[in-house]
Amino acid sequence: MQKKYKLLLLSLLFDGIGMLSFVIPFIGEFSDVVWAPASAFLIYKMYKGTEGKVGSIVSFVEEAGLFGTDFLPTFTLTWIYKYVIKKDKAD
Repeated sequence: MQKKYKLLLLSLLFDGIGMLSFVIPFIGEFSDVVWAPASAFLIYKMYKGTEGKVGSIVSFVEEAGLFGTDFLPTFTLTWIYKYVIKKDKAD
């Protein structure tokens, strides 16, 4: 399987983990405190360069629930930007 499709599967998985905070009331909000920095680190490592840097900042802000953005699938949106909009074929 090509690297870009592995990244897509991981992105969907990690976005799913991020959405779990909606499923478990109260505990979900606590999990965001742990998941926000973890997701920022993961997206930084998964997507090198500018996409990883910007994605990590957006992911942290989104998962921390700032500005009501906790519902955004940041990992998947980063993948779409890299491979669909930007059409990066290098990986």
